[in-house]
Amino acid sequence: MSKVCVYVFGQVNIVSFCGENYYCVINIWSITIMSRPNNKDFPPNFRITMDYRNERRWMYKRVNPGRKGLRDEFKAGVDNFVDFACVQPTFVENNVIKCPCTKCRNRRYKNPGDVKLHLYKWGFESNYWCWIYHGEEVLQSSVNFDDTSHNHVDGDDMYETMIYDNFGLNQEPSYLNRDIEGPHDSAKQFYELLDSAQQPLWSGCTADTELSFTLKMMSIKSSYNIAQKAMDEIFDACNRAMPSPNKVPSSFYEAEKLVSKLGLGHEKIDCCVNGCMLYYKEDIALAQCKFCFEPRFKKSNKPNSKVPRKRMHYLPLIPRLQWLFASPSSAKHMRWHFENQREPGVMCHPSDGEAWKHFDQMYPQFASKPRNVRLGICSDGFSPFGMSAKSYSCWPIIVTVYNLPPSMCMTTPYMFLTSIIPGKHNPKTKIDVYLQPLIDELKCLWETGVVTYDVSLKHNFVLKAALMWTISDFPAYGMLSGWQTAGKLSCPYQVGFTEYLKMIFL
Repeated sequence: MSKVCVYVFGQVNIVSFCGENYYCVINIWSITIMSRPNNKDFPPNFRITMDYRNERRWMYKRVNPGRKGLRDEFKAGVDNFVDFACVQPTFVENNVIKCPCTKCRNRRYKNPGDVKLHLYKWGFESNYWCWIYHGEEVLQSSVNFDDTSHNHVDGDDMYETMIYDNFGLNQEPSYLNRDIEGPHDSAKQFYELLDSAQQPLWSGCTADTELSFTLKMMSIKSSYNIAQKAMDEIFDACNRAMPSPNKVPSSFYEAEKLVSKLGLGHEKIDCCVNGCMLYYKEDIALAQCKFCFEPRFKKSNKPNSKVPRKRMHYLPLIPRLQWLFASPSSAKHMRWHFENQREPGVMCHPSDGEAWKHFDQMYPQFASKPRNVRLGICSDGFSPFGMSAKSYSCWPIIVTVYNLPPSMCMTTPYMFLTSIIPGKHNPKTKIDVYLQPLIDELKCLWETGVVTYDVSLKHNFVLKAALMWTISDFPAYGMLSGWQTAGKLSCPYQVGFTEYLKMIFL
């Protein structure tokens, strides 16, 4: 085993390794080797970072020799750990934090007192050196070259290879070396439901499962606009025609119940007929608009009839982002923008662009976690009844995921319809009113995140997301941004620096 000797001289430190000296920078948790003093035979911009765990050896030295009580060092360390975790606002929910003991394994939330008791009783889960579930950044081993990767080191240079191996540089990133975990409660429920729905339609059937058959029938209903009563008759006929017992839903209602259990439902939100507000959150009980005072419900002779005059449908975004990590076909691709090596100077993905790189510089904590999701939003109006019908327009709001490779990120399965703004008129500047549910979810994803299970790496993590940009034509750009795209100051780039022309039509 090679030894690394560290000599500290003020802020400039020297590491002695295999008889050679290297300049380095030491912080509390890591050693960063910058170069040899004479820069002899060193690649440009050489940089190594190794985990520095000596300061946390107390975590796994819980009891005194002979099991005579807890070590004072361990108790002091637990106190410091809990104090540190409690001041991280992003990782505290309702005054509780995740418990990292060997029983809870960062899957359950406990109050700080219970966390201390669990750690005293069972100790920390294995290899939890970096407190990533309690607000600490992951330290990733890395080597940086100018347009070069450490994977391209000359095979004859055993000296450099030995350095890489000794410092753990020929290992996968730290987020790939986590212990295998089971899904958290929500994801576990999803997998159980999915497994139960994957049973054969009847004994011996190989063509369809209960879930696949139900989804096909729901798709047919949507494609051909079949009435619900007709679907009930179809399900009943299928039930009688197929061998008994079978798992064909008895009605359209039963089919909806099966699909809704998978967590991909929708919300119906009443709107002001003039687009002033949504009857949402604290305003959900109002019977009239608090701005224009228009009534919420249609007039009816029936005393208990409450039919809204206008309603929008919202499809929650967070569950669909979580299912991207729950599906084996997409989970491994959600780190593509970070792990895939591309030719420098060639833009084949938004992550190669200046906007993406500028965002990474502005928010390095977010950028350091490759599973954090980058999103774009687009919107445009369309007439659902065609040009010959009565004038009516709808405005879908679509969110696109950009973590995925180019062959996937712009395909239909990964373009998520989040809401449809009802007509019949263009919402114009009131589009923000209809975006409230989406904005609430985006704020949650940016500020606190949600616990998500990554099936490709077999562990849970805190998923966060950021809205990077909008994609739209110029009028929709004005609606989404609030900028006036018509008139004297319509140019958003050269405002105040360009002259305008007034056209007169005769």
